[in-house]
Amino acid sequence: MEPATRLDNNHELTAQDFPYIIRWRDDRCKRCGRCTAVCPMFAIEPSVVVKRQIKSIGLSPEPKSERSVETVVRQTSDIQKFCTGCATCNLVCPNDAIEPEYNPQHKFLFHKNEGGHPYRRGGRRNDPETSTLDRLKFTRISMLTDPALDAGRHEFRIRTYLGRILPAEELPLIEDNGKLILNKSAGKFVPPVREIYPVMIGSMSVGALSPTMWEGLAMGITYLNEVEKMPVVMCSGEGGIPRRLLKSRFIKYFIPQIASGYFGWDEIVRAIPEMVEDPCAIEIKYGQGAKPGDGGLLMAHKVLKLISEIRGVPQGVDLPSPPTHQTKYSIEEAVAKMIQSMSMAWGFRVPVYPKISGSRTAKSVLNNLVRNPYAAALSIDGEDGGTGAAYNVSMDKMGHPLASNLRECYLDLVKSGKQNEIPLIAAGGVGRKGNLAANSAALFMLGASAISIGKYIMQAAAACLGDEHNRCNVCNIGKCPRGITTQDPKLYRRLDPDKVAERVVEVYKSLDIELKKIFAPMGRSTELPIGMSDALSADDRAVAERLQISYAC
Repeated sequence: MEPATRLDNNHELTAQDFPYIIRWRDDRCKRCGRCTAVCPMFAIEPSVVVKRQIKSIGLSPEPKSERSVETVVRQTSDIQKFCTGCATCNLVCPNDAIEPEYNPQHKFLFHKNEGGHPYRRGGRRNDPETSTLDRLKFTRISMLTDPALDAGRHEFRIRTYLGRILPAEELPLIEDNGKLILNKSAGKFVPPVREIYPVMIGSMSVGALSPTMWEGLAMGITYLNEVEKMPVVMCSGEGGIPRRLLKSRFIKYFIPQIASGYFGWDEIVRAIPEMVEDPCAIEIKYGQGAKPGDGGLLMAHKVLKLISEIRGVPQGVDLPSPPTHQTKYSIEEAVAKMIQSMSMAWGFRVPVYPKISGSRTAKSVLNNLVRNPYAAALSIDGEDGGTGAAYNVSMDKMGHPLASNLRECYLDLVKSGKQNEIPLIAAGGVGRKGNLAANSAALFMLGASAISIGKYIMQAAAACLGDEHNRCNVCNIGKCPRGITTQDPKLYRRLDPDKVAERVVEVYKSLDIELKKIFAPMGRSTELPIGMSDALSADDRAVAERLQISYAC
C-alpha cells in the first residue's frame, strides 16, 4: 500500500518554472473563450474548479463548509505547452483580463530537454546587451573646408554595385566619337554587375516564412522598384521560388539561393529556358551566422502541399540540409565549381557569390574569391543573425561578431589592393535595437558594400512578437501567433500581405531619409562611404583598437 502522504501531482511543474506566468483576472473575465481559442501553444485552457468556502451565518453561527463549481482559465503545467509570452491572448481579450508576465526566476531550460533533445528555438538571441554597432558614432562632420550638404534639398544617389568590378585599366573599352563603348572583339570577360539599393532583404525561404508573409515581402519590393524607383532586392533563401514568379518579369528583383539541401532547384533549372528576365544574382549558402557549421532543418509540420510542390519533395517529411555541400571536398573546390557552374547556367550574365557564416576562417574564403574571376561578392553573416530552427547552445555560444569579422576582411582586401573589386555583404543582427540606418551606415564605413536584413524586416513589416527575453521565439515549430513563420492556415490567415507590403515600403522610404541625414553632414551624396572609417568613433578603447577607428569619450 502506497503512503498516504504521496502527492499525485508531485512531478508537475509550477508556474514559477515557466518563462512566462499568465495573470488572469476573474473579476474582469466574461468567459468568452477568445484567449483560449487564439493561443498557438495551447498554454491556457478553460477549466472547472471546485472551491470550498467556510461560512458562518446568524447570531451564534456554526461554521459550515460550502462547495461551489466555477469556470476558470488555467495555465497548463505541460512543458510542451509552455507560454511563450506572445500576449496574443491579451490582444484579443475585450476586457484586458489576461496577460503574460515575464518570470526572471524561471527554470525553463532545466525542464525543456525532454526525450533527450536539447532546447531548440527559432528567431532571436537572448542577449540584452548593446551590440558593437550601436556603440559606434559618426564623428566626422564637414564644416567650412569640406561643406556639408542639405539632406532635405540636395540630390542623393544611394546605390551600390553587386558584382565584381574590374579596375579601369582592365576594362575592354575603346573610344568612339568621344564615347566609351565595350570592345567585344577583345575577348575579355566582363563580370556581370547589378546596381541595387545597398540594403537588401536577406534569405528567408518559402517554407520558413508563411505564404502571406513571403507574398507581402515580394509585393513590397516590387512596388519599391517599379513605383518608388528604389532597386531593392530580396534573397529567396533555400527552398526555391514559386514557378509562376520564376517565369515572370519580377524575377529580376530576386536572388535565388542554392544551399546544401538543393531544395527547389529542379524547378529553377527547368524554368531557365522560359525565364523572360535573369535573376538579380545567385547566392550559394555555405553557412549562416546563428548556427555556423551546422545544417538547417525545415520540420515536417511545415512541409505542406504548397511547400512540397515548390521544393519537389513529399508532404509531411523533415527536410534537413547538411552542414556543407556534400558533393564537394573542400571550400576551395566548392567555391570554384559552384560559382562556375551557376555562372555557366545563366550564360555568365548573372553575378554569383557565396554566403558564409562569420568565423575566423572568413579571410581564407575571401582570399580564394579574390583569385576567382567569376566570384561576384562575399556575404558574411555575423553571429546575431536569426534562424528558423537552431539549438540554444548554437545560437548563444557559437559564431563570430559581425563588425570585427567584416573589418578584418575589408582590411585584407585593402592590403591586396582589391577593396574596390569584391563587394562585401554584411548580415547578422543589423538593426537589432531598431537603429537600422545607423547600423547600416556604420557597416558601410567599416567596409561593407551592401547590407542584408532579415529579423528587422519581420519585426518592422509584420510586428514580430519576439524579443531578447525569450519572448515568443517559436519560429521553428510553426506556431507563430502573428502568422509570419507558419504553414498553418489558421495562423497565417491572421497576416494581411497587403499590410506587410505597405510596411516594407514605409520602412525603406524612412531608411532612405535617415541614410541621407547621416551622409549629408559628411559631404557624401553620390557614392556610399565604403571604408570611410575615419568618420567613426567608439567610446570603448578596446573596440576602437580592434576596428582601427578613433577613440572618443
